[in-house]
Amino acid sequence: MKNRLLSLVGFSPLRDNLKTEVLAGLTTFVTMSYILALLPAMFAPLAKVGFPVGTVFTATALATIVGTLLMAFLARKPFGQAPGLSLNVFFIETVCLAMGYPWQFALTAVLIEGILFVLLCMSNMRKIIFDMVPVSLKYAIAAGIGFFIAMIGMKNSGLLATGTIFNHINTLTSPSSLLFLLGLVLTGAFAIMRLRGGLLLSIIIVTLAGIPLGVTTLPDSLFSLPDTPAPLFCQFSWADLLTPDLWVCVLTMLFFDIFDSLGTTVGIMATSGSIRKNGRIPYMQRIMLSDALGTVCGACLGTSTVTTYVESATGVAEGGRTGLTALVIALCFAMSLFFAPLFMAIPAVATAPVLVIAGFYLFGSVRHISISQPKEAMPTFLCILLMPITGSITDGIIFGLATYILLSFIEDWTKRFKNPNLKSGTPAS
Repeated sequence: MKNRLLSLVGFSPLRDNLKTEVLAGLTTFVTMSYILALLPAMFAPLAKVGFPVGTVFTATALATIVGTLLMAFLARKPFGQAPGLSLNVFFIETVCLAMGYPWQFALTAVLIEGILFVLLCMSNMRKIIFDMVPVSLKYAIAAGIGFFIAMIGMKNSGLLATGTIFNHINTLTSPSSLLFLLGLVLTGAFAIMRLRGGLLLSIIIVTLAGIPLGVTTLPDSLFSLPDTPAPLFCQFSWADLLTPDLWVCVLTMLFFDIFDSLGTTVGIMATSGSIRKNGRIPYMQRIMLSDALGTVCGACLGTSTVTTYVESATGVAEGGRTGLTALVIALCFAMSLFFAPLFMAIPAVATAPVLVIAGFYLFGSVRHISISQPKEAMPTFLCILLMPITGSITDGIIFGLATYILLSFIEDWTKRFKNPNLKSGTPAS
């Protein structure tokens, strides 16, 4: 029975290590668990329009569990899925508050977007979208996400203070800054020692060290019963199905969902060495389909678009390679439904060094990029640069891809100008 379950998530005792996969899952869960506290806070402004904010914690955990289980059994990859933060902002701030539509309208848009994403994954369109991204840009996406996730870690540490234009170093003597530096030294030391579970161990040590410094707040209780998800379950509104605004929202969500998922997947897979020489990724269709089905299930549970989380890179850095890592993540989120106070006690500064070290591993993909060809080097540089600056994976991909297409056109036009007899797409002799 045990071997059968392990085979269902792609685990092979001859190839994979059980302890490594479990530790990887625990590490990813700890770095992702902040969403359980953040999402209810993000949805709080919708309480005035009748949104049942009290059920968001349960809905978020359930959507994360379902999406990550899909990744474990369908794609068999070590990724965690949860409602995406950027699309949550679009759901709340744009659709509900700025446009003034009820939250049921927004959930309907999420459901339709998920269904369209499923259809795209089942068709050849998914392959066309993936293949249009050149190999060099795929590795640039990984490096850019490395900077992006490291920036998240630096901001969570309290070491960076946000200025009017750029960030600047805050005080190095505050408790949070000292704990972050401790965590950074620990993660680096454990990496040098090749200690299995080093990332998770550093989180535990920093969390405990934060107690006497007043950074870690001990919970009043360890156990709590989750709220019922019934008030959000399948709360759709079909009255505006044919309105232009609904389809604008659907297409916007679909665009960001596709490229966020594509970028995160490519970035993390590049770190684990899973991108082939031709730029293809094994089981890419299943990965994207898991993402799409997760969004459909998330809409039914009452959350925004479910997507692959960049924090999954921490588990991959810990050695996770199979769906067993994702299964452990899902089980941990299931436990969090009943032990929420315990997991919420972990401060952001404890996971910040892990995000930085995961960013370091992701940035290693830059070694596969050739800088001798401007047509490839310039788009990859812009892609890497823009992700941390704009705070958007999608923006970096789109800008890099657009630059690549433009430079390819210029290169082709230049060749034909020098040789009028040269046909478009024919290499110069």
